[in-house]
Parts: sequence; structure tokens; C-alpha cells
Amino acid sequence: MKIDTLTVGALADLSEFKGKLPHLIIPDTLFSLDAMIMVLPYAVIMALVGLIESLLTLAVLDEMSGSRGSGNQECIALGCGNVASGFFGGMAGCAMIGQSIINFTSGGLGRLSSFTAAVGLIVLVISLTDVLNTIPVGVLVGIMFMVSIGTFEWSSFSHLKHMPKADVFVMVVVTIVTVVEDLAVAVIIGVIISALVFAWKHARIWAKTYMEEDGTKVYELEGPLFFGSATTFSDNFDIQNDPQKVVIDFRNARVMDFSGVEAIDSLVKKYEDAGKNLLLRHLSQDCKKILKKAGPHCTYEEDDPTYKVAVNY
Repeated sequence: MKIDTLTVGALADLSEFKGKLPHLIIPDTLFSLDAMIMVLPYAVIMALVGLIESLLTLAVLDEMSGSRGSGNQECIALGCGNVASGFFGGMAGCAMIGQSIINFTSGGLGRLSSFTAAVGLIVLVISLTDVLNTIPVGVLVGIMFMVSIGTFEWSSFSHLKHMPKADVFVMVVVTIVTVVEDLAVAVIIGVIISALVFAWKHARIWAKTYMEEDGTKVYELEGPLFFGSATTFSDNFDIQNDPQKVVIDFRNARVMDFSGVEAIDSLVKKYEDAGKNLLLRHLSQDCKKILKKAGPHCTYEEDDPTYKVAVNY
């Protein structure tokens, strides 16, 4: 019984490669501004997708092997290989999770395995094109389905109910956008959503208060002080009703950027205008250097933190 099925040859006939290697091609419009403008958007998208896919593959193999690969080396090799491929009329490529897992589980653990796979692919395309053209596409689809089933972390479903809802939302959005659009757009959207969620979660810095024996009121801050929380920073303080001596302890807080520094200077000015004595404890040396009005109010202790503030000096 003959069954009509879609084959590799019906999608991409490989007969033109039979018995010959590609030759060097240098386009006449290589350095044309119009050509660059036309190619640039697609080049950026392909570069992002290739880098993301390759780094994800590297991370999967690192987890499977228990070793640690070099992401920088992988990116440089990927770029050089794609540039060389383009000059020979080839398509840009990247590391593939499916093929890499098959290679690893088959015992290919060294560089020779990847080299052998590449050379073997060239030999097959050049000498066995007639055979490759007859391979049903369904066979390749079945192989990729099995690789996907073996690669997927099925246990992750049981963790969803314990994960923050924001993280689950980001995962769902990235998955849907990857299918509808492409991986590069999905990653960019995921990063933007994650950044907004982070800013929302940390848009408030908290303070606990207690009184010392000598009547000094101490504010113990907790959380990051940056542009997202700087606007509500002063809401933690009762300047008019505070005693004459006030201490603000930053032991469990971090000043992240210049907005946080300005918020501290502004608060110090308010205490000075109210005629109160204010001390700032456990600020980093980097932060103390940037503070203007608050600088003289800082204490210097052995257990001061050493973090940096994201500003341009």
C-alpha cells in the first residue's frame, strides 16, 4: 500500500548540493548603506535568538554533565561560524538543544563529537542527497517530539503552586509569545515584565522603630532604596514628633542609585530644619562619599557594608 507523505525533498530539495562544496561568495552590495539598513533588523533578531538558544543549550548540558562551559567562548565561536557560513551562502545557525542532548546521551562528551557531527552532515548532504530527500518529515517530527518529552522538566508542574504568581505569569507569557512570535521577542517581553514586577515589589522600604535608654529613637530600615522606593522613603519618619536624637540604621537596607542618595539628603535637610540631631549608621563607604548634606551625619563603624551605588562620579 502506497501512502503519500511529505518528505524532506518536497520542502527543501538537496539535489543542488550533490557532489560539490559551496564556494566563496562576496556580495557586491556588502558595504552598501541601503543593504545594511535592510538587513540589520533581521540580523539583530537572528543574533538574539541564536545567542539565547545557544546559552540555554549550554546551561542544559552543564546541568546534565555537572560541569561548567564557557558562555563567552560559545558566543564568540557562534559569531565567527555564522560570519564564515554567510560568505559561503549558508544560513546562520546556533547550538540546538535537541541535537545536543541526543549527542550527549549517545556518549559524545568531547569536542570531537561535535566536529564529527558537522563533518558527517556535510558528507551526507553532498553524497547521499537522494536518500535524504526521501526521508518523511513525520520521522523527523517524531524524533523531535521524543527529544522534547525527554528534555522537558515535568516535575516543574508540581512547583507551580508554590511559586510566586508573578513568576508563573512571566513563564506563561514568555511561552505564549515564543509560539506566536519568536524567542527573541519573548525574552525581551519577559525581561521587561520581570523588571516591572521587581520595581513593584520593592517600591516600598520598611522601617521598624524602637527607643534606646538615653531617649534616642532608632529607625531600622529594611529593603532597597532606589528610584522605585525613594518617593515613599520619607513616609516612614515622623520628623515633627521625633525626639531630639534620631538614628537611622541601614544595616538591612541598600542604597541602590542616585535617587536613593537624594532621598537621604532630602530627609537629612528636613531633620536639620526641625533642629533635630540625626545619625546615619551602616552606610557603605561609596554611599558616604556621594552624600552631600548627609555626609557629616554618617557614622564610621567596622561592620559597615561595602556595596557600590550605581551612579556616575
